[in-house]
Amino acid sequence: MSFFQLENVTFGYDTGSGPVVRDFSLRMEQGEIVGILGSSGCGKSTLLRLIAGLEAPAGGRILIAGKVLVDPRQFVEPEHRGVGMIFQDYALFPHLTVEQNILFGLHRLTKREREQRLGEMLSLVQMEGYGKRYPHELSGGQQQRVAFARALAPRPAILLMDEPFSNLDADLKKKIREDLKQLLRHAHITTILVTHDKEDAETICDRIIRLAR
Repeated sequence: MSFFQLENVTFGYDTGSGPVVRDFSLRMEQGEIVGILGSSGCGKSTLLRLIAGLEAPAGGRILIAGKVLVDPRQFVEPEHRGVGMIFQDYALFPHLTVEQNILFGLHRLTKREREQRLGEMLSLVQMEGYGKRYPHELSGGQQQRVAFARALAPRPAILLMDEPFSNLDADLKKKIREDLKQLLRHAHITTILVTHDKEDAETICDRIIRLAR
């Protein structure tokens, strides 16, 4: 059995324009990185919202590690899915330091466990020494590293990335892509990258799925 499964998932907004996603299926092995490539409006980001539980499909099933998250009879709420997300704008809390941003989702751990996990994440993204800084004191690339650390800190079963390089200039994007590829390999986390940029997908992903409008 595959680690992650989407089975015949269908979804449409209440606009009368028909399904945005129709009978979409995907199987992934643990640690695999899959890119979903397509132009605006083809349903890429909608797929991520369905996996995260921010939208409910009209039909189909979603499973992680054999656990059903969604089917016609049940719907697991987002906070219980074990899904991490990185958004286009990184969505860091501006009033919290780097440390506080990374620790935000770890309230269920003991103080010692939180401190240990914080150290692991700062080391993973090579941001030791930046813990007391605020997001506005960081470069775009550093902010993206912090967003990555915060998403990984709770040990999600799967990581979803929605156009994570769209706010970076071309030179920085090239370096960050390479860094992120190494980070994902090191963390061995199952990942879906949504992008309209073919080079993003080809640099980072094990395989690419192209969506048409």
